Amino acid sequence: MKNNYEKEIQDLLMEMTIEEKVGQLQQCGPSLVGAFDVSFEELVNMVFDGRISKADFQNIMSSAKHDFHEEDLRAGKIGSYNGLNDAKTANELQKIAVTETRLGIPLLFGYDVIHGYRTVTPIPLAESCAWEPELWERTARIAAEEATAGGVHMTFAPMVDVSRDARWGRVSEGAGEDVLLSSIYGAAKVKGFQGDDLTKEDAMAACVKHFAAYGAAEAGKDYNRVDMSMQRLFEEYLPPFEACVKAGARAIMPAFNDINGIPCSVNHWLLTNLLRNQWGFDGMTISDANAIAECVTHGIAENTADAAKQAIEAGLDMDMTSNAFSETLVKLIAESAVSVEALDKAVANVLRVKFDLGLFDHPYQTSEEREKAVMLKPAYRSLAREAAEKSIVLLKNETLLPLKPGIKLGIAGEQANNRGEMTGAWAIKADVEDCVSLIDACMTQGIDYVYLEENTVIPEDCDVFVAAVGEMKNQSGEAASRASIELPADQINLLKKLIETGKPVIALLFNGRPLAIPWVAEHVSAIIEAWHPGVEAGNAILNVLFGKVNPSAKLTTTFPYASGQCPIYYAHMNTGRPGGKSKFTSKYLDTPLVPVYPFGHGLSYTTFAYSELQLSEGQEGVTASVKVRNTGDREGTEIVQCYIRDIVAKRIRPVKQLVDFSKIPLQAGEEREVVFYVPYHKMGYYDMNMRHVVEEGEFELFVGGNSVDCLSNKFRL
Repeated sequence: MKNNYEKEIQDLLMEMTIEEKVGQLQQCGPSLVGAFDVSFEELVNMVFDGRISKADFQNIMSSAKHDFHEEDLRAGKIGSYNGLNDAKTANELQKIAVTETRLGIPLLFGYDVIHGYRTVTPIPLAESCAWEPELWERTARIAAEEATAGGVHMTFAPMVDVSRDARWGRVSEGAGEDVLLSSIYGAAKVKGFQGDDLTKEDAMAACVKHFAAYGAAEAGKDYNRVDMSMQRLFEEYLPPFEACVKAGARAIMPAFNDINGIPCSVNHWLLTNLLRNQWGFDGMTISDANAIAECVTHGIAENTADAAKQAIEAGLDMDMTSNAFSETLVKLIAESAVSVEALDKAVANVLRVKFDLGLFDHPYQTSEEREKAVMLKPAYRSLAREAAEKSIVLLKNETLLPLKPGIKLGIAGEQANNRGEMTGAWAIKADVEDCVSLIDACMTQGIDYVYLEENTVIPEDCDVFVAAVGEMKNQSGEAASRASIELPADQINLLKKLIETGKPVIALLFNGRPLAIPWVAEHVSAIIEAWHPGVEAGNAILNVLFGKVNPSAKLTTTFPYASGQCPIYYAHMNTGRPGGKSKFTSKYLDTPLVPVYPFGHGLSYTTFAYSELQLSEGQEGVTASVKVRNTGDREGTEIVQCYIRDIVAKRIRPVKQLVDFSKIPLQAGEEREVVFYVPYHKMGYYDMNMRHVVEEGEFELFVGGNSVDCLSNKFRL
């Protein structure tokens, strides 16, 4: 990003003491004092761990006295706060920074705005199933408008970790298993959060996370190690981050994990050689919570001072809440263990983002009046509903859906009547009373229904049963990895009881990750994947159930047959013995070869037919055209997917790789030609010397409605 304030940054550096410089690198959260003998960070952890409820958290926060470390702020020892979400407090602290510190450098307020602020939209994994970059940008825009009204300057989002192991809880925070989709999703979110001018009061900086390869944590276990080839890192895990940098993201958060033995927080190659020298990034980097100090536990630093030295020399600018910089850097500088030049470089990066945001000219970017006026606007709720409708995936339908008006529903399962469960993980500003459950929507819309409480007799006069099953929101997200992603026995038993009535049964899934549901896929009449859909959950689900909305979403992640299949993803490599009927092939003895539902799968209330795939080879790329016809009796939207395969190469290549997609509406009976242009450079890969090459030879191009059912043609380069 070009700017005109490098001279101002250098002038400030000349005026600042070492202590003030170190202060700019310190991000802290409020501490709780009084009767609560835990830190703010630990209290947040308690919510996510399920040790206290969201209601308890809100009660504590409303009654506790907060220590914002104002004396440290006045002394120039704090440059940023994390976790503040109200305009009044933000402006009070900003006033201290601007009017009571020696140099008047404004504060930067960061917050986790992952999928909405007060108007909570579907979790990112859900929204990615819409395959609609414009939607992703629009939902990020309203999140920024609300969050900035609450005093937020920077969001710790988007998360663009490619995630191929459904056991990892944080799969819920990103766009799934595909490199291209994650790249396009991340860039759209960056643009939405930051808007067209970062100095505007409703624009906030995007902090892209987790850099890098966090989604490849070994065994799907959160915070675990990552060990992979450099070729795989560059081909499968780094492209989404580079796409976000190119989109103008102003901040990057290194991941908790190590890559090939070097924790990302102290990885000079990652944070300086790659990010800044190769990609040209000139924003700021900020650690994940406590990550610098945790390098001691990793076993790469002797103590906190050593961790701080390694981190700042690697290119990590700001310390989130570990106090590693604030407690050790002044002494390290005095002892010449860390150079003033390294310190100045980090401080300049932080100041640059503050200038980008216009904070020096307009430090008070919100007010209590603006905050009150902006939240939960009707237009925001409407967009949240639209996003939920476009995120809901119809996985199975035995001619049951859409439901006919006037039928009586039997609704079972806690999540059907639990507003708080609709938001999913990382919706920390959500208010349960803002949310619409399925039961709420039924009551409002006059649907004839009966809610089946636990252990009640199943009524005989229901026409169709809807069973809300899946995961509670604290079963996915950070620190929510699971060794088993099958449905629990009590949910299977509920479905069995409903099926025994002889009436049709719809499984309505609420979850933050792919689930292993082979029994459900075989036995129930219809399956709707609702994910955790946000504040408008119930209304969106009813609109899909009754056909007011024709579902169009497609999976961005593979649904395994069993937990033991993980990691499972469509873009895998063949072995010399691909799985097959023969015994000595790559497979499990106790699962089918294929997943329950593949990447790209999603049904509609109409049907689509593909024909006449034709290829035309040009000098710089190949053009593919295909005809897509709506063969049903109602309008619908199809997500047409284009894949490529390099059949023979000097490094084995994936059986398919997504290279483009198009989302097209079609009236009943309408046919359209869809054209894809695939540049040859998209067909390249990194060789054993880390050179990006495009080889001559035979390729295969696929076009279809999912990653399995495709037309294909071969061509040669």
